[in-house]
Amino acid sequence: MPSATTPSMPRIRTLGLGSARCGSVSRRGARSINADAVAVETDTVTGATAFVVADGVGDHLLAAKAARTAASVAALVGARRGARAGILAAQRELRQSVPEPSADSVLVVAVLPAMSRPEGPCEVAWVGDCRAYRWNGRVLHQITTDHTVEEMCRARGLVPSRRMSHLVTTSVRTVRPAEIGYAVTGSSTGRLLLSTDGVHKRLGIATIKALLVAGGTIETVANTLVETALRAGGTDNTTALVVDVPSRMDDETGAADANS
Repeated sequence: MPSATTPSMPRIRTLGLGSARCGSVSRRGARSINADAVAVETDTVTGATAFVVADGVGDHLLAAKAARTAASVAALVGARRGARAGILAAQRELRQSVPEPSADSVLVVAVLPAMSRPEGPCEVAWVGDCRAYRWNGRVLHQITTDHTVEEMCRARGLVPSRRMSHLVTTSVRTVRPAEIGYAVTGSSTGRLLLSTDGVHKRLGIATIKALLVAGGTIETVANTLVETALRAGGTDNTTALVVDVPSRMDDETGAADANS
């Protein structure tokens, strides 16, 4: 298996209409297997695209299977019926097809509207500690809030220990519908990042912002996020999915420049 420093090829996909693009990079770190997973689906009826990053719970084959299963189902259903529905569908599939209780995952789902209306909102749902960030050209927003014991303690005015950041309070297999995290952004345009904790728990928000806005292709940005996390001492699996959604004005300006 490749080492943590062996380059991995970014997965790149051009989406639907317009010039929106996404790219992802995932590496194993010091784990025995890479239990992270990425899925992207565009629905032919709604035109929406769902992006999913999942992180299997544990360092074993069932964790990897759970992450792949949850990611693929959440993306397929999320693009048609929304981010929350994608997570609930992933839960049903995981319980039915992988009944072993130790097969579990956390994940984040982001659903972008059809590329014909890029100014529409982005819908995000999550369980556990995978995150979603959005750079709107001025400010980097962390859209999600970790479902961890650490965050639960902080919400109650308690001082958490460092280990509590690794203890999740929700997962695909166990979450109740009311516990699913949910947010809607004002617009989909800009740069979106979905990541597993191997990335964002090694990089502060200032570093993430600097890397997201530094320029370069989405492949380069995703790879730099993963590389920087590993070089900062990360030992976990590290996965970054970066999506660029230009505004209609950007598209029209680009087309005009190309034709001039």
